[in-house]
Amino acid sequence: MLAFEETPKKNNKIINVDDSGAEKRVKVEDKKVINGKADVNQLVPFKYNWAWDKYLAGCANHWMPQEINMTRDISMWKDSSALSEDERLIVKRNLGFFVTADSLAANNIVLGTYRHITAPECRQYLLRQAFEEAIHTHAYQYIVESLGLDESEIFNAYNEIECIKDKDDFLIPFIDVLSDPNFKTGTHDNDQKFLKSLIVFACIMEGLFFYVGFTQILALGRQNKMTGAAEQYQYILRDESMHCNFGIDLINQIKLENPNLWTEQFKKEISELIKHGVELEYRYAKDTMPRGVLGLNSSMFSEYLRFIANRRCMQIGLDQIYDNPKNPFPWMSEMIDLKKERNFFETRVIEYQTGGALNWD
Repeated sequence: MLAFEETPKKNNKIINVDDSGAEKRVKVEDKKVINGKADVNQLVPFKYNWAWDKYLAGCANHWMPQEINMTRDISMWKDSSALSEDERLIVKRNLGFFVTADSLAANNIVLGTYRHITAPECRQYLLRQAFEEAIHTHAYQYIVESLGLDESEIFNAYNEIECIKDKDDFLIPFIDVLSDPNFKTGTHDNDQKFLKSLIVFACIMEGLFFYVGFTQILALGRQNKMTGAAEQYQYILRDESMHCNFGIDLINQIKLENPNLWTEQFKKEISELIKHGVELEYRYAKDTMPRGVLGLNSSMFSEYLRFIANRRCMQIGLDQIYDNPKNPFPWMSEMIDLKKERNFFETRVIEYQTGGALNWD
């Protein structure tokens, strides 16, 4: 019998075990978020446990649009007296922005950000995030289809509606930088460009541009209107909150590993971008809500956006931009903290099934 300590033999000849590849085993200290030299195919040993924890949380939060019953929404949308024209405008403008916004976010991940990240734990979460962006696009399409809206009008809104086009025109150059096949990190200027793009998508797009729309649709749900759409937005809000928090952790880790990038001039540029983002989102709020409705008005959103912008600044180590704004929608925090199994608007499928028919409550 072969003892464990003996050298394997075959035909009475010693087999030489090639251990030269052992030198390629990854050491934790060799890992970096960008410009790392460690093998990106070796997930372990973990260095960035926060990234792995968020990946696991994302998997635990998995949901699909078809789980949500849209019957009441369909009936309400067909009833000309159930919703005001202002409420219908909110729904259509919201969908007009969101149906393509998550596609832009996914493009930024799979065509740009992912290939420049050299920490496999972070890549693992980015793969999960990209899938969630696909689920969100699916959810908006499901709402559009359920309500019988003009699909070409809604999906092309980012070319036709000025306040939507302005937001997307602001974002697209930051996608183009990272998706350029000739772009590579490793220089001071390019590393700053990469970090700036991360900040734009985490803190401005997912951390600011989504919040007017989320608040509007969730306010409808709180008044027992469009509850199926509102529940889907609630799950999307939870996902996007995680995306934003992951992005902020990523930004702060890159700053920690590359403190030379966080110059005074760079910080000024980021602050100006955030201020511009607030202006764009406020314009969107005024366009989608020209009059007060649902107990909301555009001036409340002006305060809310400044409140959120200050929070994003604090999260990445910038000075606050605005002087002590208040949060006019404290109930939004409760919406982010939902549990998947909770039946918020009583539209959830009782039994979750994969690969089979779903039974509605």
